[in-house]
Amino acid sequence: MNATRTLATTARVLRQLRHDPRSIAMMLFVPAVMLVLLYWVFDGKEQQFNSTGASLLGIFPLITMFLVTSIATLRERTSGTLERLLAMPLGKADFIAGYALAFAILAIVQAALATGLAVWALDMSVAGSPWLLLVVALLDALLGTALGLFVSAFATSEFQAVQFMPLVVLPQLLLCGLFAARDTMQPVLEAISNVLPMSYAVDAMNEVLRHTDVTGTFIRDCAIVAGVALLVLALGAATLRRRTA
Repeated sequence: MNATRTLATTARVLRQLRHDPRSIAMMLFVPAVMLVLLYWVFDGKEQQFNSTGASLLGIFPLITMFLVTSIATLRERTSGTLERLLAMPLGKADFIAGYALAFAILAIVQAALATGLAVWALDMSVAGSPWLLLVVALLDALLGTALGLFVSAFATSEFQAVQFMPLVVLPQLLLCGLFAARDTMQPVLEAISNVLPMSYAVDAMNEVLRHTDVTGTFIRDCAIVAGVALLVLALGAATLRRRTA
């Protein structure tokens, strides 16, 4: 992997996104809008908003980054851009890393907006530092980016890319502990939830919600989410194809 080529890819992706305001709006503002909607749903029920909102503060960025990244990467292949790029000295790892870095920059802004809105505008009360919420939200957004880059290799159209969401995201959403504590699930479902990264993202948010200090569980959960994101990025580079079959 070459740093110069990676940064050049990052700059190219950011220039392209600058001319796509709808994608930028989806990445930056949809999680914040969803949090506001949730705040209104739990109008006057502060404890329920704190509990559910903290979990969704990590889940919303993951979902939006997954959708935008998978579709944007697929467009590179279907338009022939990827084939032309890989005919140059640019390697697959440079392409994946450049894309990941570009979306990581947007993920930082997205996570900062959503976290700031939740804590300072919607009065989400957490025992730990709000900066820890930002860390988890950012890691979740990066995980969504990595998953989107990975599944785009297996889609042949934008419609197929969207179809991966029920397969990749929804099972994690159901089993992450948002709707029921994971230790109360059937043993098979609990075992599955224990290998899904979103479960650890929700656990990390709950650690910030309940504990004033950084706990060992919080560090473990963040490390797992970050590790899975890096692993998926590596798999994305390995499975990247030049063109859509």
